[in-house]
Formats: sequence, C-alpha cells, structure tokens
Amino acid sequence: MDHTPPPERPPRRLTVLSGGVGGARFLQGVLRLVARTGATTEITVVANTADDLWLHGLKVCPDLDTVMYTLGDGIDVERGWGRRDETWRAGEELAAYGAEPTWFGLGDRDLATHLVRTEMLAAGYPLSAVTEALCRRWQPGVRLLPMTDDRVETHVVIDDPADGQRRAVHFQEYWIRHHAEVPAHAVVPIGLDQCAPAPGVLEALSDADVVLVPPSNPIVSVGTILGVPGVREALAATPAPVIGVSGIIGGDHVRGMARQLLAAVGVECSAAAVALHYGARKEGGLLDGWLVDPVDADAVPALEGAGIRCRAVPLLMTDPDASADIAAAALALVP
Repeated sequence: MDHTPPPERPPRRLTVLSGGVGGARFLQGVLRLVARTGATTEITVVANTADDLWLHGLKVCPDLDTVMYTLGDGIDVERGWGRRDETWRAGEELAAYGAEPTWFGLGDRDLATHLVRTEMLAAGYPLSAVTEALCRRWQPGVRLLPMTDDRVETHVVIDDPADGQRRAVHFQEYWIRHHAEVPAHAVVPIGLDQCAPAPGVLEALSDADVVLVPPSNPIVSVGTILGVPGVREALAATPAPVIGVSGIIGGDHVRGMARQLLAAVGVECSAAAVALHYGARKEGGLLDGWLVDPVDADAVPALEGAGIRCRAVPLLMTDPDASADIAAAALALVP
C-alpha cells in the first residue's frame, strides 16, 4: 500500500468528469478536502447526460440531479438518488391511470425539479442554463455543467425477458426495470456522435490545473462524456494531469452495473483492465495516473509499465472523510 503524502492544497482549478452516485460521493470528498485545507479551488463538474430520459412529458436528468442533490444536502442517502423525505403520491396516481412506465420511481419532491427544468427548456433555455438556474437553489459548491445541451440517450441491446426478442431499451429500463440482470449485448449512445459540448466544457478541460476521473461507470458515464466530439481532443491537449480512481475493487464493481456493461464491450472487469481501456495519455489515451484499491495492488507494476502512474490506497467511499482521503491520494499522483 502506498503512503505518498497528500498535497498541502488542492489546485486552483479542478475539473471532474462525473456520473451519478459514485461521482457525487467522490465530489463530496473533493469538497471536504478543499474545506480541510482552506484552499481556494474552482471546481467544475462535467456530468454525464446520456442517462437522461423523457418521462410523462418531463425531462429527467438523473446524473445531474444526483450531483446537485448530493452536494446540496438534499439526497436520499440510503438510496443514493432522489430526494430525502420523499413521498410518491403523484407516481401512485399515474400508476392508477395506467400511465407507463410504472417502473421508474418519480417522487413528489423530485417532480418539482423536472417540472421546472421542462418548463425552462420549453421556453428555449439550453440545458446548461437550466442547470445553472436549478443550482442557484441547491448551492452545490461546484460549477455543474451537462456534457452537452443536445439530446443523447444511451440504449442497451438485450434479449427481452418478455418474449426473448433482441431489442434496444433505454439504459434506465435496463438498469431500473431489469436490474441489469439480463445480458447486455451492446451499448448504443444515440446522438452522441452528433452532439456538441455544452458551453464551458472544453474550456474547463483546457484551463484546468488537474482533471479527475472519479469511480463512475467507465462505459455509460465517463465513456459517454469522452464520446462527446471535442472532449478527447481537449483532454489530449490540456497541460493538466488526468488522474482516475478505479470503481472496480477485487474484480467487481462496488455499486451499479459496470461488470455487465464492461462485458458487453469486451473489457475484463478489473481495475487494471479499466485503466488500460482508458489508456495512458502519453500513448494517446486518457490517464496520467490511476488509483487502485490495496486488494488490486498487484496491478500497480503493470500499469506503471504501461505508462500510467499508479498507487494502491483504500477506495471504499464510506463517508465524506474517506472520499476526501481518496481525492487527496489522487492529487498526490500529480507529477
């Protein structure tokens, strides 16, 4: 296990590529670290929006909302998503009318966010401006940017349990309705190759002092952010080191469905394989550095040999202080 001391202060400009629950908990740690050190750090979060969906006429942005609620102290901590002290009367009434889908939990407090977002979108505001407006209520302590203002939706190709027919379903249906328990044959982010990065995204990468990749899903969270045209090029060109944290510990994900989706794209479910999937930046990939858990410490020499600085430190984000220690260890990898 590595005992590299953490830096005294986080950098002045920090950019984080984030999915939902894992990214939000990591960001709690980043904010805790900044508070610990008294640093003046501008944190920009580029969040995945390919999990977004339209539901009952409303625009729902699960990853943006999870980050916003978590950092704004409104998240349901036990579930890791949605609002604390939630009620479900509107959803119950929709189900009574037979309005589909009934498998997506739409809480009453959460519903207000989607109503405001949809109303603003209908008035002509882009998603980035809408997100900025919603954050005025939550004060998350970061600048929260959607990866794109354009519509992108991840679909997963499965054999439908109802009839055995192979079809593509929205990622949320795969995850929430089917619990990722049916084999995934392919992951298809529709519209990704035609979208444009949201205002501020490329600048957040090019102007950063450090870019962090938290333990978010490498296929449907970080992977879709990287698929936005111009993002990989901005990461290749930025002078900022790019440091990642493995969400795979001991050969499996801690939470979510990374194992299933890694298999769908032919990548082994291991901390080393995910790092190599991202690739060393000096070889045209993403990473300058990568953290693994001590149970995966045997991967360190191989990843170092592949051109990725690597250390083994405890990676379970049991609370914000543990997440802060992880963030400090990631920054300690900065050359």
